Amino acid sequence: GPGAACVLGIDLGTTSVKAAVVVRGEQGPVVAESCSRETRAQTGSPGAGQQGMEQNVRKIIGALNECLAALPQQQLQRVSHIGISGQMHGIVFWKRDQGCKWTESETGPNFEPEEVSNLVTWQDGRCSPDFLSSLPQPQSHISLAKGFGCATVYWYLKKSPDFLKSYDAAGTIHDYVVAMLCDLKKPLMSDQNAASWGYFSCRSKSWNTDILEKSGFPVHLLPEVGDPGSIAGRTISAWHGIPKGAEVGIALGDFQCSVYSCLTERTDAVLNIGTSAQLTISMPLGFQPPETPDPFSAVTYYPYFRGSYLAVAASLNGGNVLAMFVDMVTQWIAELGLEVQETTIYPKIIKAALTQNNSKLSIHPTVFGERHVPEQLASVTNISVSDVSLGHVTRALCRGIIENLHSMLPSECLKEMGVRRILGTGSALARNEVLRQEAERILPFPVVYGKDVDAAVGAAMVM
Repeated sequence: GPGAACVLGIDLGTTSVKAAVVVRGEQGPVVAESCSRETRAQTGSPGAGQQGMEQNVRKIIGALNECLAALPQQQLQRVSHIGISGQMHGIVFWKRDQGCKWTESETGPNFEPEEVSNLVTWQDGRCSPDFLSSLPQPQSHISLAKGFGCATVYWYLKKSPDFLKSYDAAGTIHDYVVAMLCDLKKPLMSDQNAASWGYFSCRSKSWNTDILEKSGFPVHLLPEVGDPGSIAGRTISAWHGIPKGAEVGIALGDFQCSVYSCLTERTDAVLNIGTSAQLTISMPLGFQPPETPDPFSAVTYYPYFRGSYLAVAASLNGGNVLAMFVDMVTQWIAELGLEVQETTIYPKIIKAALTQNNSKLSIHPTVFGERHVPEQLASVTNISVSDVSLGHVTRALCRGIIENLHSMLPSECLKEMGVRRILGTGSALARNEVLRQEAERILPFPVVYGKDVDAAVGAAMVM
């Protein structure tokens, strides 16, 4: 009914912030309102140079405030619970008592970051393979990789120790938002996010504190860890019309929430393509991953909900590869003395690719490497005179993204695990018809699609 309570779902992604107001319907959760805003938060990383990948937290929170301000006030005033997800692996630092300040706006109180560092994202490459091999071996079923929060702390510890002295708290960007909303004295993190940082044992649900302390790691920065789906606290103030005292869930992984929003049958697999890309299946209840990881395996086991796991082929190459291609085309055009906005190029390359049903051109799109083969780069083969149009190249690039992911978790494995259908989700898949066509062509299962706000909806559904 019109006065029924609502749940607000928020997803703090790599390129955009999304929010969805979810209400209970006769057939299950229903999205009453949704909103998305690009963050445009990418910023320089002076200490790490070109390998660094950082985002301005103020711009991320600014996009979040814009998103919430665009939602109907009458809906937000009925929000009783808030679920928050976001990009995993990354890390942001802040001072506990000075992390934000609350101000008044046209839509009511909101908070603005104060003593907060940039967000070092999952795409950060400052931790080279040689640097990672110099670190203590974790007690975890997940291999340590570049962009993982604990690896980034080690980098600061060795390269810029004074930086760490300025802060006494750390978390993912979504852990930060939960801490500010609830005024948590010590950050609280789900095991989904903890596992994505490295040096966390999912079996004991604890950090590898003995290993970390012996190497001088500042363990006081590590958040406390709780179960996904549990309540982190209550809002200490009204927020964009949301009443004070609304319950806020512990921050969740965006990938897990995307899966949660659509995965209902054990015979379903989920194809998620946003900035990165994942192909996943749910493991049976009671499954436990091996105690030590296979560093050369393309499949990782991510903690999910209620003690279960997802088997995930997690590629670092998804929508970011297409974004890089668009950026390259834009730069070429500028070098020719012409001006074209990037925002107009993306729909044009998709339109051009739709006119080419096939392309003999072969693109292996791993420009960002992969965690199990970090030294791997991209390649283009089968170049012929007939297949070098913009449409051919775009078609081949989209096919390469799907083929790369499919090679990490092949059809034979999916069939052995009883998969009968693929559920497609993620912003890149939602806005790119060519990617969808290639998914349907390459994956030998029926493919059905969700929306690009699935992670926000999943975060709300968990509540």
